Amino acid sequence: MHPIIKSSSEIRKNYNTIAELCRAQKAPVFLTKNGTGDTVIMDMETYSQREEDLAAAERLLAAERARLQGTTGYSAEEFRQNMREAIARGTAHGE
Repeated sequence: MHPIIKSSSEIRKNYNTIAELCRAQKAPVFLTKNGTGDTVIMDMETYSQREEDLAAAERLLAAERARLQGTTGYSAEEFRQNMREAIARGTAHGE
């Protein structure tokens, strides 16, 4: 997908159109000022999803760093067992 680029003056004139473009494309719109990149806007749903994705990527990176540093974690079987126990606790509490 190619970036969506608009001049900053367009946001003042056509806010609703640009906001709808953000929602429809699920992508940021890059605003320029005097021909140079200035600001990025996006709809709240896309922003929230990107923030969630970034947080997940940061957690994965932290886990990979810990693995590379030799920090012990859980084996696949230990993870499965922990999940079974957590599900059983949730079921026992009516959750």
